[in-house]
Amino acid sequence: MQSNEILGVVDSVSTEKGIEKDIIFKAIEIAIASASQRHFHEDADLYVEIDRETGEYSTHRNWLVFDKDDEEFHHETHISKEDSKLDVGETYSLKQENIVFGRIETQAARQVMLQKVREAEREKIVEQFKSQNNKLVSGSVKRVTRDNIIVDITHEAEALLPRDKLMPGEIYKINDRIRAVLQIIEVEGRGPQLMLNRSCPEMVTELFNIEVPEINEDVIEIRGIARDAGSRSKIAVKTNDGRIDPVGACVGMRGSRVQAVSSELGNERIDIIIFDDNPAQLVINALSPAKVESIVMDEDSRSMDIAVNEDNLALAIGSRGQNIRLASRLVGWNLNIISNEEAEAKVKVDETEFLAKIVDSLDIKEDIAEKVISSGLSSFDDIAYADNALFKEYIDSEEEINRIKSAAEDTALLEAMGVVTEEEDNVESLTDLSLDEENIQKLSNKGIKNKDDLAELSIDELQDIIDISEDDASKMIMKAREHWFN
Repeated sequence: MQSNEILGVVDSVSTEKGIEKDIIFKAIEIAIASASQRHFHEDADLYVEIDRETGEYSTHRNWLVFDKDDEEFHHETHISKEDSKLDVGETYSLKQENIVFGRIETQAARQVMLQKVREAEREKIVEQFKSQNNKLVSGSVKRVTRDNIIVDITHEAEALLPRDKLMPGEIYKINDRIRAVLQIIEVEGRGPQLMLNRSCPEMVTELFNIEVPEINEDVIEIRGIARDAGSRSKIAVKTNDGRIDPVGACVGMRGSRVQAVSSELGNERIDIIIFDDNPAQLVINALSPAKVESIVMDEDSRSMDIAVNEDNLALAIGSRGQNIRLASRLVGWNLNIISNEEAEAKVKVDETEFLAKIVDSLDIKEDIAEKVISSGLSSFDDIAYADNALFKEYIDSEEEINRIKSAAEDTALLEAMGVVTEEEDNVESLTDLSLDEENIQKLSNKGIKNKDDLAELSIDELQDIIDISEDDASKMIMKAREHWFN
């Protein structure tokens, strides 16, 4: 390319596309270096510099200063200290003669330049929409393909709506109006892309922002949401003004507000509940109208056993487990629904097991152990730090009381050490599956502690917990099951 041609291309493209000239200069530099590459070794490191004032360009080649006695020394990419007069690890550059381009090289350079300009144009558009990330946008359908719907969201910008981000049964045709949540997603090899999503929880949140003025004014907050797109959603709301009923405000007069949201989502059912900082109370609210009889919480595994009577069992679980599944997502705990009878039986089993542990670990008689449990002491920690006066009702010797408490403290410490070791083993086990710390924590919060726990999950269940593709989820579950067959 001649210098006047380069300057002309930069001016015209900058004016037409609204892209900074320096970005176009860099695109041309990459294009010329790419086209020049065919005249050098395939491993040669080339770069081109264009004078921004005159349009004249120069070609340069880099070599890495390397030990020439090293077996990995390569003459096309490395140069010795003696020849370069530089230290090992530094870069040696040398100006090369500019390549005279033929028709093929010119065409190749043009293609690379256009690609880089398109990428710059796309990045510019993405930058304009950064403030609208995860916000609701409107547009019209421009084109429909087998896998995607291309939507014009402005005269200059279009976004991609994958079919798996539509709600079940939705069909769109060219020129149809569409509302969806804009998500800027990094695509490998292509950079940030404008994507749309109608099946994400943010879709419900954004629609309520439009329909309920109190949410926009921060009088009411949406504190949590769980969604089965096209079927049912649960949202937890909280008011910052005690005079306002947050559920009533979101429902609206005669249900007008929630009905407007539901209609946009294909008549998706929406449960609006009161948020509570206490996770047990939030579960009770989330499972309403099913009546909860009792809750046993395990904070270490973030799980709850929820007892309901037989009449409420089906209502609490919901069709295909949907109600309890959404409640679990909303609260962030693993929820297990059981009947009252099962809860009572479980308590008796736990008490019997603890009774045996006390007799064995503290070296006391069974009748004394029973009195310890009936005193309300349900763990070795409770026993170790209980007031001596509590034991004096059935143990006369102060020395014996202190011995029991000391033995309980030792047992509690051993239990804690065992838990720590098991947790370390579990984390190492999950790390073998190439899971990062964030996803390991998400799995742990759902009671998935090791490979065996993960191996028992279905693909859908794993995708509900961590962000993973169906193919990767399948491979991970199969890898977790490998040791079953070895």
